[in-house]
Amino acid sequence: MSSNRFKKLPEKTLDLPSEVLEKLIPTIKNNCTCKFDESVDLSFQINNKQKKGEVNIRTVVNLPGGTGKKVKVAVVCEDSKSKEAKDAGADIIGGDDLIDKIKAGELNFEKLISTPGMMIKLSKLGKILGPKGLMPNPKLGSVSEDIKQAVTDAKSGQVEIRNDKDGNIGVSIGKKSFHDDQLLKNYHAILDSLEKEKNNNTLKGDLIKKSFITSTMGVSYKVKLGKSI
Repeated sequence: MSSNRFKKLPEKTLDLPSEVLEKLIPTIKNNCTCKFDESVDLSFQINNKQKKGEVNIRTVVNLPGGTGKKVKVAVVCEDSKSKEAKDAGADIIGGDDLIDKIKAGELNFEKLISTPGMMIKLSKLGKILGPKGLMPNPKLGSVSEDIKQAVTDAKSGQVEIRNDKDGNIGVSIGKKSFHDDQLLKNYHAILDSLEKEKNNNTLKGDLIKKSFITSTMGVSYKVKLGKSI
């Protein structure tokens, strides 16, 4: 049963024609009627079914406007890298001891970063870390000798873009409290990243079939991309 708050929101918004994000952001914010600072979320449906196999996208984007979220970062590294990780702001730091805790099921972090040397041991925990999306990956910048940069990126507004088996991608571009310009900068950073992914894959037609925007407890609107991706 819908709440009284939800019943007051606009109905049949998906029947409306698509509109550019600049015009939709004020509407989305106006629909944020909850007491907490709702997230502003994008969803894309991509053309991942190709004759020469499926298109699978997995990359990270550094959002220039930040995410508005605090991310708890753990670092698995050698003793010589511990101070670098601590100075960068890592929340949990360790070597073999941290690997043992992860093996025992202690996953009290949201992002895991590793040096290449420690990945030999950490890779054996794929069954634990993989399903949670926590396994460090060189392509995503979470396996690196430059621990300072990896931690800084994870803390300052880095999001992962990944499609599911049906070609759906969901990503937050910030909070209701963000200035419109912040949200737009984050949005365009994501579009730029998707455009690069399209160029890296052999695709027939556009990568993105449909795109939508909503808030955490709001309703969805169709987004006009403004350019072909």
